Amino acid sequence: MRNFSRAALTPLGDSRGDVAHMDMDKNFNHSLLESQIYARWEEAGLFTPQPGQTGPTFVIVIPPPNVTGNLHMGHALDNTLQDILIRYHRMRGDDTLWVPGTDHAGIATQAVVERALALEGIRREELGREKFVERIWAWKKEYGGNIVRQLRRLGASCDWSRERFTLDEGLSQAVREVFVRLYEAGLIYRGDYIINWCPRCLTAVADIEVEHEDRQGNLYYIRYPGVDPGAAPLIVATTRPETMFGDTAVAIHPQDPRFQAHLGKLALIPLINRAIPVIADDYVDPAFGTGALKVTPGHDPNDFQIGRRHNLPVVRAIDERGRLTAEAGLYAGLDRDEARRRVVEDLEKVGLLDRVEPLKHAVGVCYRCRSVIEPLVSRQWFVRTAPLAQKALAAVREGRTRLIPAQWEKTYFDWLENIRDWCVSRQLWWGHRIPAWHCQSCGETVVSREDPTLCPKCQGPLERDPDVLDTWFSSGLWPFSVLGWPEATADLARYYPTTVLVTGFDILFFWVARMMMMGLWVMGEAPFQTVVLHPLVRDAQGQKMSKSKGNVIDPLSVIDVYGADAFRFTLAAQAGPSRDLKLSESRVAGYGKFINKLWNAARFTLTNLGPVTMADLERVDLAGGDRAGQPPQSLPDRWILSRLAQTAARCRAHLDDFAFDRLADELYHFVWDEFCDWYLELIKPIIFGEDATASQATRRVLLAALTQVLALAHPLIPFVTEEIWSKIPEAQGFLLTQAYPGAAGEPEADGVAVAQIGFLMDITRATRSIRADFGVPPGARVSVQVKALDPALLALLAEYAPLLLRLMGAESLKGVPAAAPKPQDAASAALAWGEVWVPLGGHIDLSLEISRLTKEAAQLNKELARARDKLSNEAYLQKAPQEVVEETREREGEMVKRLTAVEGALETLRGMTS
Repeated sequence: MRNFSRAALTPLGDSRGDVAHMDMDKNFNHSLLESQIYARWEEAGLFTPQPGQTGPTFVIVIPPPNVTGNLHMGHALDNTLQDILIRYHRMRGDDTLWVPGTDHAGIATQAVVERALALEGIRREELGREKFVERIWAWKKEYGGNIVRQLRRLGASCDWSRERFTLDEGLSQAVREVFVRLYEAGLIYRGDYIINWCPRCLTAVADIEVEHEDRQGNLYYIRYPGVDPGAAPLIVATTRPETMFGDTAVAIHPQDPRFQAHLGKLALIPLINRAIPVIADDYVDPAFGTGALKVTPGHDPNDFQIGRRHNLPVVRAIDERGRLTAEAGLYAGLDRDEARRRVVEDLEKVGLLDRVEPLKHAVGVCYRCRSVIEPLVSRQWFVRTAPLAQKALAAVREGRTRLIPAQWEKTYFDWLENIRDWCVSRQLWWGHRIPAWHCQSCGETVVSREDPTLCPKCQGPLERDPDVLDTWFSSGLWPFSVLGWPEATADLARYYPTTVLVTGFDILFFWVARMMMMGLWVMGEAPFQTVVLHPLVRDAQGQKMSKSKGNVIDPLSVIDVYGADAFRFTLAAQAGPSRDLKLSESRVAGYGKFINKLWNAARFTLTNLGPVTMADLERVDLAGGDRAGQPPQSLPDRWILSRLAQTAARCRAHLDDFAFDRLADELYHFVWDEFCDWYLELIKPIIFGEDATASQATRRVLLAALTQVLALAHPLIPFVTEEIWSKIPEAQGFLLTQAYPGAAGEPEADGVAVAQIGFLMDITRATRSIRADFGVPPGARVSVQVKALDPALLALLAEYAPLLLRLMGAESLKGVPAAAPKPQDAASAALAWGEVWVPLGGHIDLSLEISRLTKEAAQLNKELARARDKLSNEAYLQKAPQEVVEETREREGEMVKRLTAVEGALETLRGMTS
């Protein structure tokens, strides 16, 4: 029997031992060490694939952050998850490539530089296009590397030698080639069409770049007089009375009997008295407003389609800057809001305003500047997306590309099945200029791979199209353009298609679907095998982070305080399948303690290795068996090696399934609960004991277990694990290049060792649970009795009793025969192998504890009833956000579990008083 009393005096991290092989501070100094560790990795070229590899590839192209940007929480989550995968596959021995880069971010970058010029009192028009673009390139050179430096601080192990920029020469060539090919295939055209226009950014905005906000407005009922003498007026309802100057018809539903007398007649637009026809169209909803619809083809996409069906003219009543045009008569030059106010006043004066009703409705705003979008008919360039969308739909339906979580497939299908042609031209100066020229003599349009000099049709002079392409056009080519396309490069042959894309679900349409369409059309293969869509980072209350709310958490500040490892672990631990990741600094601080726990476990291990080094690990059978010529492994060693093998297999499975939250949970509980809290305590009597042979054998297992833990944890927390690795005697190279532990499948467990150590853990947990359930004061020294049916377990209990007493805060611990009766005043816990009894007499006031638990049970029942009312309410289940419903379900489960414990404790206490 080993003496555990001596071990109890040796806390984790005590420097006693034979030889100190290393010099480790009390805590991991992340501020000092993280940058040094990253520099060592980069200098050693560890992020670049070795040429000539022939094994499996694992490839990720980074979602390119805007060159204007600084690291925000979305970037941090995105790149943490990618780096976890990259490090894992690198350690598996795959030919691993992570291509980094940045996006030129057309509107955003141009706006930043325009603001900088404004501070100098300069407008871009004064500089001219060429000089302005030169200023942007100069700005990019000075400030554009901020985000890249910040990604390094996060630990992103990208191959920086392959860094790309969406406006660099190679990618510009790819953009031009794809544009020309699409044009030649009839999939790009130029035409007049209604588009979303931002009056502040002065550019077209794609449909999916329009965000909708619920705003309080009004529904105005306006009388449109008839032209014929004595004709009754038509009353139409609109939220935008200022647009009536662009009306070209009033429409009614053909089956609506109320307005049949008006069909084919003329009505007058109020205030300007322009005559417009009354037409019939199935689009009209008879139940909305009065059932009569003003048709404004120049300022409403649905009205535009009605206008096309009826060959109505398009009248522009509002210009590009959001001001009324000459078509509005006396109101010309007013902005939209002022015009609305004046029009409503004047309608009321002349008796043509029937009534006004308040109305809350969705208003489209620019995703960049939040200005209200103005639909305008404009000559723009469009991509015919329907043929491209069919290929992208088929790739997911046929399983060639997986979306994870699979719940996003329906959203993906719905969008692509209803996709509209994509407006790709932008009225900006910064971006990929459209490779099109217009003849000034005959009007011919020339789209070319090379800059033409004269019109091929009439030899007249050419003028280049002034517009640039939507930023998402070049981003849509990212997976193959960064690998060298259109050149037939070795990288393109080796690494396309890529393996995984990791990105937020919010750009499923902006980017993912477009890359799928472009990759399939250009390359003939989907650009990714798997798309992992992660949640969006919110604050602790689940609110969107914004400067106006004051709830923005700066990732760089978090890294400064807690280190990149704690931050990364927090993000991974919460990256589950929900739509929102609720982040608080308190969570990061909590995982910071986990980093320190691992650091101190390593200090203890390396301080107490004696002469053991990495070379000795060949003598350790990681499968948990006894090798020939080696002493039999102790029970704690057999147990930890068995649990380590199981944990390694599960970590691999979680990584292969992209289950980052389960991976973090698996590692956290194994490292903290099993390796640190149990194994290190269990082996202290052995390594500090008098049996030198047993001591050395356990020290070898201890070092083997630590190295395996470091390798398992490295993808999540690379800095601290790499630093610990560097302190291990005779450790070769970098941890980053070591093999990832374990193999596929669940290994066979050492059932005896797991059961025996599980027995000891059961006793401790049961005692702690009883103390908590019955309100036993923390300082109370209870007596614990254990009834086990297997006599071997009682023998094991006697051996480990000193350790258990300390862990439980107990005064005594003894085994009792199977036939022994339970003490009258004892609380009990039933377990598979027997029972744990804790006499409560003298430790609690029975009447006070009964009163406390009775109140708690009443409160739990009340809260449980509220939760169940919600969960039985169909309206709540359908209208509340999915994550809120899930939280309610989880809370219900927690309350049921706690109520069961409270009611069980009450039954026990009442039995003691009867």
